[in-house]
Amino acid sequence: MARVVVDVMLKPEILDPQGQAVQRALPRLGFEGIADVRQGKRFELEVEGPVDQAALDRIHKMAETFLANTVIEDFTVKVEA
Repeated sequence: MARVVVDVMLKPEILDPQGQAVQRALPRLGFEGIADVRQGKRFELEVEGPVDQAALDRIHKMAETFLANTVIEDFTVKVEA
């Protein structure tokens, strides 16, 4: 089985309050030098059969319609070795 990863992130122009909360907490925990934090989602899909262009097209459609809110989020699809 092959693994396909879909990473979903808020678009750069969208405020990320969770990322901001993490960024503010880091110095209090002793982690200095982090200028910005953006939080996202990662989906790891185990695909039955070959990951050909048809499979990638289906996964892209799945991400576009179900895994990501494309009004406020961007996503990438990649096959892991």
